[in-house]
Amino acid sequence: MSISATLVKELREKTNAGMMDCKKALEATSGDFDAAVEWLRVKGLGAAAKKADRIAAEGAVFAQLNGTTGLVMEINSETDFVARNDGFKALAADVAEHMFKTELAADVLSQPFSKDTSKKLGDLFTEATATIGEKIVLRRQEKYTSTANTLVHTYVHGEGKIGVMIEVAASKPEAVTNPALKTFAQDVALHIAAMNPMAISSEQIPADVVSKEKEILTAKNLESGKKPEMIEKIVEGQIRKFLAENCLMDQAFVKNPDLKVSDLAKNVGKEIGADVTVKRFVRFELGAGIEKKSNDFAAEVAAQMKGH
Repeated sequence: MSISATLVKELREKTNAGMMDCKKALEATSGDFDAAVEWLRVKGLGAAAKKADRIAAEGAVFAQLNGTTGLVMEINSETDFVARNDGFKALAADVAEHMFKTELAADVLSQPFSKDTSKKLGDLFTEATATIGEKIVLRRQEKYTSTANTLVHTYVHGEGKIGVMIEVAASKPEAVTNPALKTFAQDVALHIAAMNPMAISSEQIPADVVSKEKEILTAKNLESGKKPEMIEKIVEGQIRKFLAENCLMDQAFVKNPDLKVSDLAKNVGKEIGADVTVKRFVRFELGAGIEKKSNDFAAEVAAQMKGH
């Protein structure tokens, strides 16, 4: 079958593998994109595991606190220039104010706007699109409110490229006001921005993600000539490493790699006289998983493929 240049381009963007390797992978899997990603990983040719699905869309991630409530949201525009525009920032401020005052719902855009109930929240985006001259959309949002024994904290990295919100808990309510707990929340939020964990602990990583990883690692070990009877043991060790690398509490703390995040929690717990845990977190990375407009690169790929 003939493989389109656009598909080769997309696979190359996702995996960082060479162009001809991407073409071979798609030919070997009859054009099945996901299977081609796995084929490259098994052959050790792609960086698919490390490269997130992030073909950048522009805009900004906003994260802020209002009393005991935290909010993180992503608003997208077509260019990064617009994200620095005062009108875009004013829109974000209005949307944040609305969200702090109302319950977050799936149909948030159809809610009456809290500042002017003759409008719906979605009308603000329609108006901004007309005024600014680019499509402006609310992509996603999340809100946490702390309880008597928890603390909510937000962190924005790189002028709105990544936003993190975290809720940490102390076993004694009086420990929540200890400045060391706030420092812990800030440090772990920064860590989450940098290290992008999948979950707090290994129990929270979906079983299908682990079994898919096992499948890929088994195939990869077979491909590299490891003895079949040794593979189960090898894969077991590799899965332990995979979980440690992707679970927040098992990761090496970014500011002091000699400590795991779980060690940091224990140390802070001793300092404040209470058990310290991470209850939940959310991390929004600008444009993660959004396809950007295709450009003439597909034509360049086609031209190069004809030469092979």
